[in-house]
Parts: sequence; C-alpha cells; structure tokens
Amino acid sequence: MTNSDRLKKTDQKLIALLSDHISLLAASEQPSLDRQLSDVAPLLAQAGIPESVWASLLNSCHANLIPKYTTNHVSPRQITIIGGHGRMGKLFKEQLSLVGNNVSVLESEDWEYAEQLLSQTELVLVSVPIEYTVDVIKRAAKYLAPTTALCDITSIKTQPTQAMLEHHSGPVMGLHPMFGSNIKSFFGQKVVVCPGRNDDSFQWFLDFIKSQGGELIVCTPEEHDRMMTIVQATQHFCRFSLGIFLAEVKVDIEQSLTMSTPNYRQEIDIVKRLFSQNPHLCVDIMLATEERCDAISFLADTYSRLAKLVAKKDRDALIQEFENAQSFFEDKINTFIQPLNTMAIQRDFSTTNISI
Repeated sequence: MTNSDRLKKTDQKLIALLSDHISLLAASEQPSLDRQLSDVAPLLAQAGIPESVWASLLNSCHANLIPKYTTNHVSPRQITIIGGHGRMGKLFKEQLSLVGNNVSVLESEDWEYAEQLLSQTELVLVSVPIEYTVDVIKRAAKYLAPTTALCDITSIKTQPTQAMLEHHSGPVMGLHPMFGSNIKSFFGQKVVVCPGRNDDSFQWFLDFIKSQGGELIVCTPEEHDRMMTIVQATQHFCRFSLGIFLAEVKVDIEQSLTMSTPNYRQEIDIVKRLFSQNPHLCVDIMLATEERCDAISFLADTYSRLAKLVAKKDRDALIQEFENAQSFFEDKINTFIQPLNTMAIQRDFSTTNISI
C-alpha cells in the first residue's frame, strides 16, 4: 500500500471519529475547551501534536453545532456595530447575525447616517482602535435613545467606561474579548465584563456569549486595566522583543524548529501569531496607558539587570534571583499553572483593529 493510500484510509478513519465526536457533543453538556485540553495534554505531548492543532479541531467541531442549538433560542435584536468591518467587529457581526439578529455597521464614512443607524437600535457595540474609542463614544452618544445599550469591546476599560457613563444616560457596559478575531465561535473563550449601568439590559447579550461556550469574568474597569498591564501589555513586549531579536540575528527559524523543544515551538508559534497582527494594534496595546508604559519600562530594567549578571557570569547572584522568584511561586505553582494551550495564545491577541 502506498503512502497516498494509507493517508486516504487514515483520513477516512479520522472523518468517522470526528462525526462521532460531533454527535457526542450535540447529545451532552459540552465541557469547556480548557478542560478538554487538560484531559488530553499528556497524550498530545507524547504524540508530538501541538495543543494549538487540537484546540483548533475542538473549536471547529463546536462551531459546527452552534446554528443547531442557538438559532431558535435568541429573539432577533437590532444591533449596530461601530467599526463592524474591522476584524473584531466583523467577528461579532458574524456571530450575532448567525442567530438571526439584525446587525448594521457604522464606519468612518457613514456618520451622515448615524442617526438612522444609532437612534433606533437596541445595542451599540463600539469596536474601534484604542486611540479613537473615547472620541467615537462621545460622537455616537448624542444619537442614542435613553434605552439603547452602549458597550465597547476595547482592550482598556477605565477610560471608555467613564466616557460611556458620562455621555450616555442609558445602559452601559464594558467588554474585553480575550481572544483574537480568527476564532470560529466563543467556545472556550474568556470575555471580561465590566458593569456600568443597567446591567439587565445586557443580559441577553451575555447569555448569548455563554450559550456558545464563552466564559464571563466580571470585574471593575480599574481591576481589568491593572491585570491587563501584566497579562497583555508586558507579554506583548516580551514577544515583540523576542521577534525583533530573532529578526536582527537572522535566525534560521525552520532549522531551529527541527531541533527544538515543545516549549520553543510553542513560543515561536506565539511570536509568529503576534507578527501576523496589525502592527498599529500591537504597538497601541503596549502604549495604551501610562501604567502599561511604566510596567514595560520596569520589565526592561529587570532584563537589563539580569543581563548584566549574565555578562559578569555572576552565578551566585543569578541563583539568588531565581530563588527569590521561586519563593514567590512555590505556594501557587501547582494550583494556578495549567497546561499551555492555544486559547491562552489567542487571548493575548485580543484585537480591535478595525477601520473607523
């Protein structure tokens, strides 16, 4: 039997197994993506299969089920997305339209129709670049009815939420989708929810996200922004710096992957994903607030301090640095460190890169 024949037979078996998998998902309560990944992480590692491949497969299976169990359970709503032609705006438009909602889009060239697009809608989503968010909120608010729910999905929350509360008298909420725009559904994805005013007006929207397998994390805008300084901005800087370094020393990435560890392959995948994004988005995430800039500066100082110890070959000092950090993590490492998976990667690339 040729390799081509063997591949066809393997594909046939795989298709049959995927059919069984989808049928089982449809007939039972669906476990979270993190749980499914954790259950098979050792097997994937043993087989040499990246978790990103498995997560993509699980996501696709789940996405196949969404129209079957949500379309009949969501009352059609009138929604306008400001920035709906950008990547994240387009994702929300697709997902909300999929279950029968009437979704309109307002872009920079459409403001002459703003009253028509905004005054009669139930929900307005603001999905624009960080630097434009507050100005767009101020501009849009004058057209909104007191009953219209206003929500932004930007990766900073304090300033947009304050602007919405100040300029709109109706329901207000801030959301931060902790994923990129390349997903097929909200399954296994985290969405940070920052309540503002009249939260009940958003319950149907939050229920919609949960019905697709999304996980909602509620916090204040200030708590969100403090955490995103670490979770998002400093991580972007780490990977941004690594990518710049690899490009400057002209590393043969393909050759490095042939003799790499799983951790190195995962890190290269993360860096590759970062540099496939809009450069303006990546830089804006790092520069969004003074707190983020300060944290990145402190991180850079830490790198510099440790690099000087390496240059001096100060083994004792490096061991002391390690042990200091080790004491910080030792009581927590078994409880909060989970197997690395592609959802964690995608959450780091939360995007609002749209054209407005």
